[in-house]
Amino acid sequence: MVNGSGSSQGKMAQRCRRTTSRFTGEKQMHRRTITASAVWLCLSLLFPLAAEAVLYTASDQIILLTPENVDSVLVNSSAAVVVEFYASWCGHCIAFSPVYKKLARNIKEWKPAVDLAAIDCAAEANRKVCMSYSIRGYPTIKFFPAYSKPESTGESITGFPRDVQGLRHTIIDKLENHKEPGPPACPPLEPVSQAEVDSFFETNNVQYLAMIFEEANSFIGREVILDLLQFENIAVRRVLNTEESLVTKLGVTEFPSCYLYYPGNNFTRLIVNIEARTFYSFALQGLPGVVRSGKTPPVPPDVITNNTKEPWRPFSSSRVYMADLESTLHYSLRVEVAAHTVIKGEKLISLKKYIAVLAKHFPGRTMVMNLLTSANSWLQNQTGEEISYEAFQEILDNSGQSPDTALPEAETWVGCQGSQPHFRRYPCGVWTLFHVLTVQALTTRDTDPKEVLSAMRNYIHSFFGCRYCAEHFENMARESVEEVNTVSSAVLWLWSRHNRVNNRLAGALSEDPNFPKIQWPSPEMCSACHTVTQNGDHKWNDNQVLLYLQSYFFFDKILSDYLENEQQILAKQREKHVSKQLALEAQKHFQRKAREASDFMMHPLPTQSAGQEEEEGEEAQDEALADEEEEIGDGAADEIGGKTSEPTPWAKPEMDVGQGHWRAQRKPRFVGMRMRAEQEDIVDLDSFVSQHYRAKASNRVKQRTLQRKEEQEPRPMFGLGMELDAGLGMVGLQPVEADFELGEQTKRLRKRELTGQYYGEELGNRRRWMSVLSIGFSKVDISLCVILYFLSSMCLLAMYLFFKNRLKIRRAKVLP
Repeated sequence: MVNGSGSSQGKMAQRCRRTTSRFTGEKQMHRRTITASAVWLCLSLLFPLAAEAVLYTASDQIILLTPENVDSVLVNSSAAVVVEFYASWCGHCIAFSPVYKKLARNIKEWKPAVDLAAIDCAAEANRKVCMSYSIRGYPTIKFFPAYSKPESTGESITGFPRDVQGLRHTIIDKLENHKEPGPPACPPLEPVSQAEVDSFFETNNVQYLAMIFEEANSFIGREVILDLLQFENIAVRRVLNTEESLVTKLGVTEFPSCYLYYPGNNFTRLIVNIEARTFYSFALQGLPGVVRSGKTPPVPPDVITNNTKEPWRPFSSSRVYMADLESTLHYSLRVEVAAHTVIKGEKLISLKKYIAVLAKHFPGRTMVMNLLTSANSWLQNQTGEEISYEAFQEILDNSGQSPDTALPEAETWVGCQGSQPHFRRYPCGVWTLFHVLTVQALTTRDTDPKEVLSAMRNYIHSFFGCRYCAEHFENMARESVEEVNTVSSAVLWLWSRHNRVNNRLAGALSEDPNFPKIQWPSPEMCSACHTVTQNGDHKWNDNQVLLYLQSYFFFDKILSDYLENEQQILAKQREKHVSKQLALEAQKHFQRKAREASDFMMHPLPTQSAGQEEEEGEEAQDEALADEEEEIGDGAADEIGGKTSEPTPWAKPEMDVGQGHWRAQRKPRFVGMRMRAEQEDIVDLDSFVSQHYRAKASNRVKQRTLQRKEEQEPRPMFGLGMELDAGLGMVGLQPVEADFELGEQTKRLRKRELTGQYYGEELGNRRRWMSVLSIGFSKVDISLCVILYFLSSMCLLAMYLFFKNRLKIRRAKVLP
């Protein structure tokens, strides 16, 4: 075992020396890799359970193999597949996983020709699959050519390099040596001759032919060919420096260099900042007419204006617009958060952190900052475990009407607008918002480097509508956010993850053809941000990127174009508040009326005011009154509906101390008699008299009804006047006649006189004693009192006679 390990270490050292001789400076990188592997190995031995975790997710753009999909991915595939067989507990596998992930992002555009996959052999479900492919150590990388047979176990890549460039070159070598048939999507990688170039446009319908002039051992040409694999209207070929005829014809003096060849034998040199793969690829992908396969070409601005519902707003791609930030806040707080009726637990914590960061770092207008401050203060004072969104919405809508406090409710997208309504907008706004917040935290020298990132991570996890996007972001955060230890590193972390997302979404259906997903900022926007390593690979200059981000997202450079005037926003808010109050009052009034109607249907008797007793038999009297009104007809109702009168003294409003508002005074009650409803100010004498004298006046009521039908006019209306006073002993009630028209008044006065005279004769003999005995009593009540009085008298008389008789009998017995 010792000899074996020593020989393996010797071989590893030989590979390291060969690699170092080939690429300068890779020795130190290899040492760091060995050190990291040793660290991971120790961790896996010390904490085996913690190390047993899946190393790759769907966010890494790597196909995750399982027993269910392994055959469909590896067998008879039209693309070549590179597979890593690993064990999640293996320290070397853990150390290699970041390299493999970076490789997947680096060759993402090669996917039609080659895919990357991985399978965890430590998982019990995958062990049989790994055994079937003769896997005996980890990590193992195998190359599966296109159209592999079911019995194929792949080609092992022994001694594979541990860096992205070395792996990329290894894959290119495999593709060049691929047996027929090769991947259909893979273009020719071999050099071309002048004869092929001269006849190229006769057999190819493209707009450009890009020729990469390079030396024989260079991989730049082949890498650019594969980088442009997914794009139409352009073809890329490599030309060696030994092709003297083409070199002389175009006057090529630098290797590498790129020239564009057009139909008609025209050519020009492609100008880039650095003659390297990344700069060539980016410049060629941005040529006019070059579009991604399957994507519609960019839409001209005038066509966008005609096709979209909203007018196109011209903007500068190098500036940030406050309209985008306010639109993001509106959609975030009034749409996404509103999807949660009750906010509690982790979501409530996320919301508090989100609003706190906004109140602290958002560089908004005064009214918006006032609202965010108010919302933050309200949230921090909530000590319960949950809140309702309805209560939070009251704060967002400024229901308390605090001065100069509002958040615009409209969405006005400018820098984040898309060529179609379903492109960009809110996702673009979220990225822009958090970039601004991280830069603002850096400007204010915030002491907590993870404050903004933690708020963003929690918000996206709890509220962001795209759940797959939230999962991908969480995977990125879980992987590396703990590396952030300064505010400047937080700015760079968010920027690098944004570019990673752009890389993953490039070519997806959600990509706007007018705004392709690129690695931002482009060389045209910030040439100093881009550089190359000694081996020619692209490298970001982090210091220059940080300076560019500070300048781009600095609050003083945020444009206020297309913003709605603050006074208009505040006026709309006040108008909305007033409308809401009116609607609320109307709703309360409707509910009160409905409740009163329901109470009346369930309990016909009205309630007495405090200090009054409910009289027995009142319900029967109400029913009798309703029956009498139906019997008499609708004449009185028509009369009351068509005319108005002065309110009676008891209809005046009085202050209800208990309720704190004005209410109408109640009309007086009389024993055994119930007045009409409170809303009627006129008393119908016919109905009143018929109620109490139905037995004697029924024939006369019929006569009056016939009379009304013959006259075709409303019957007279009477208040409780002198005639009624004479009949029932009620003092101080006056006739109602002030609001009658002059023509009708005369007729009604005559009818009133006739009616008064009739009842005066009927009751004339009993006026005096009735006025004394019947104050507040009806005839029925008086009759009952008389009968009871008579019966009690008879009872007393009977008792008197009984006891008197008994007394006589006893006296008789006493005598001797």
